[in-house]
Amino acid sequence: MKDLSDYRKSYEKSELLEQNLTEDPINLFHRWFYEMEEFSTTEEVNAMTVSTIGSDGFPKSRVVLLKKFNEEGFIFYTNYQSEKGKAILNNPNICLSFFWHSMERQVIIKGIAEKTSETVSDNYFDSRPDGSKLGAIVSAQSEVIPSRAYLDEKLKELEKTFEGKPIPRPDYWGGFLVRPVEVEFWQGRPNRLHDRIRYKLSEDYSWQIDRLSP
Repeated sequence: MKDLSDYRKSYEKSELLEQNLTEDPINLFHRWFYEMEEFSTTEEVNAMTVSTIGSDGFPKSRVVLLKKFNEEGFIFYTNYQSEKGKAILNNPNICLSFFWHSMERQVIIKGIAEKTSETVSDNYFDSRPDGSKLGAIVSAQSEVIPSRAYLDEKLKELEKTFEGKPIPRPDYWGGFLVRPVEVEFWQGRPNRLHDRIRYKLSEDYSWQIDRLSP
């Protein structure tokens, strides 16, 4: 057994104080996101963990890429027939989380997911490179396949089929908009006394802001 007891890090890069908060979490997320973009040239700033509850009752988390955020919420794209897509359509209460280790920051978002409009999904799909478009068609995401060669052969066939032609978005592929109901901002601090600020959506759609004990 490997003992990790001595793995320790002192968090000292920043702080999150009440006078620096915004009225709503989207604006604070916007600030943190762009600070992270300026600070780091190596991390995928938009990489986030999406956690869902599957039909087997178990939670499952995986990393996907955030593609847009605004006052409505957070948008990412996937195959609706994948394990992830089916889980979300069956139970739209999901969690998104970002961990930006170089800034010693974490954001955890509880939200309710819904499909984006077909127009939104079409517009994003059209913006993708042809290889990514074909990949979305080739992959029956989460299904068991016989080999890697099976995928490669299917891709070659589709490349011939769509050579010089527009590639349409398959109806089983598109976006999810996650509307937040709770957002927690975590800033690492010395002695494990981290800053935790929680925004919770009230019935009147205002945001209640609380500091949580670390």
